[in-house]
This record gives sequence, C-alpha cells and structure tokens, in this order.
Amino acid sequence: MKLQWLLLVFILFILMTDVYGDKVRKLKKFRRHRTTTTTTTESDPVSDDLTEGGDGEKDLFSMLENDEVAEEEKKQKPIGEEEQEARDEASREIIRDNDVPIHDPCAKKHCGAGRVCELTEEGEADCVCIPTCPEEADPRRKVCSNHNETWGSDCEVYQMRCWCDRELDGCRGEKYKHVHIEYYGVCRDMPECSTEQMADFPRRMRDWLFNIMRDLADRQELTPYYLKMEREAETNLTRRWSNAAVWKWCDLDGHPHDNSVSRHELFPIRAPLMALEHCIAPFLDSCDVDDDHRITLKEWGKCLEIEEDDLEEKCDELRND
Repeated sequence: MKLQWLLLVFILFILMTDVYGDKVRKLKKFRRHRTTTTTTTESDPVSDDLTEGGDGEKDLFSMLENDEVAEEEKKQKPIGEEEQEARDEASREIIRDNDVPIHDPCAKKHCGAGRVCELTEEGEADCVCIPTCPEEADPRRKVCSNHNETWGSDCEVYQMRCWCDRELDGCRGEKYKHVHIEYYGVCRDMPECSTEQMADFPRRMRDWLFNIMRDLADRQELTPYYLKMEREAETNLTRRWSNAAVWKWCDLDGHPHDNSVSRHELFPIRAPLMALEHCIAPFLDSCDVDDDHRITLKEWGKCLEIEEDDLEEKCDELRND
C-alpha cells in the first residue's frame, strides 16, 4: 500500500515538472520573438497577457518588458524644433531669474527720514518722499508734534515734512515744513515752565550731558577721541561743560554734516526728556535765537551759558577718528 502511494506522488511530481518546464519554454520563445521582430504597430500588453495561456492571467514579465521598450523608443525619438525652442527659452528664463545686478546706485545713497531711494529714468539714485506709511495699530507708536498734534506714527510726520519741503499736494501748509516730533505717545497737557525753572535749566542740562558722556566712557562706548575729551573733562573742571557740550553737538549733527543741528536732529535728546523735564522744549526753542530752525555751535554754547572762547569745533576730528 505504501509503495502505491509513493508511486502516485512520483507520477504527480513528474507531471508538474513537465507543465512548469513547458511554461518556461513558452516564455523564452515569446521573449525571443519580441526582441527579433520589428513591427509598425504597438501590441496591446493587456491583450497579450489575456491570450497567454488562455486563462486570463496577466503576464507581469511581458508588461515590464513592454514598458522598457516604450521608454527606450521615447529616448531615441528625435526632439522636434518647437520642443527644442521651448526648452531653450525655459533655460534662458532660468538664467534671467538668476541675474544679479552688478551695481545698485541706491546701496550707498543715504535718504533722510520720510524719504526712500528710487532710480530715475537715467538710472541714477534719487531720494523721494515715502509714498505710504504702514498702518500702526499699537497706540504706543503714536507721536506728538511740536504743534501739539497727535500723529499715527513718526513716519507720517517725516512724510509730511518731505511733502511740504518739495511743495507737493499732500502738504497741509507752510508751518508743516518744519514739523518735528516732540515725544512719543499721545499729546498731553504739559505744565508751563516757570521763569525760575528756565533760569536754572542750562546748569541742569550741562550736568546731564556730562553724566551721559561719562557713563558712555565707563561702558567703553565712546570712540578714542571722544574718550580723550571725557578724560580731559574729568581732570580739568574748566573743560568739563564745554567738552560735554561740543561732544553732544557734534553727535547730533548727523545727516547731513552741515555744522548745524536742526530741530529734527534734536529729537534724540528732546523726546526722552519730555516726560521728566517739561522745560526741555522751551529751552531748545530758546537756543535757536534767529529762528531759522537750526542751532549753530555758537548758539548752543550761549544757550548752555558756556563761554564762546571755550568752544572749539572738533567734529571733523571726532568723525574721522
């Protein structure tokens, strides 16, 4: 009985081997036929798979081979003139997008507050009034002008100055040609500076300037020449107030360096002191004796009650140091 079972298993094994071998031979024959035969029409891979073996089972090897043949034919297919021109144009667009300007005339052009640099038709740098100011939602960005008017931002004040300076349509009037910021925040009622307070203010101002100069020297935030002036003021009391006055005046004479300090350039010392020193605004106004909206070194010294002989204009040395 066992012998019969073994014989039956052996016969089944031989039959399965013959069937598998027959399928392998058919597959090899089919591949040889595909690689040696050329035709002008493409065969349907799905139809080939369905006819192979007659059982509807897809031949994965045939599908992969068809894809490889189609891809190879696509690579060998010559590119048409229109397609080649499209590719060339795309390459030129990439090159144009990556172009970097060799020289920007505005790179070294300094424009004051409320102005931006733009190129003219000739390609030259020119400072024009800023067209629009950003909307400021934070009330802390509001500023109070010297006309006791609250503005939405400092940008709006500088923009108005520029419009009036160039006599553009946006200007509200002649008085806004010299509008400047008094302090940050909404305008508030400031107490009046009494005669006694005004008389004592120059001394307090001189003392404040010297203390600021000394603090900067201690923090090593002064240039060597400024530091030399501060050390001289420490040891020579006759130079204490004058050196501090010259240092601050030269420091305020920013852009342009025209040997005078405008009302706008006084902002760094006026705005921070408004909340603490209500006399700062009338004091600085009194320094501009001829009311030309500029303070010379001579006017600055007289306002601080410093002898004119003790003042020496050293701004060029300070800037070049």
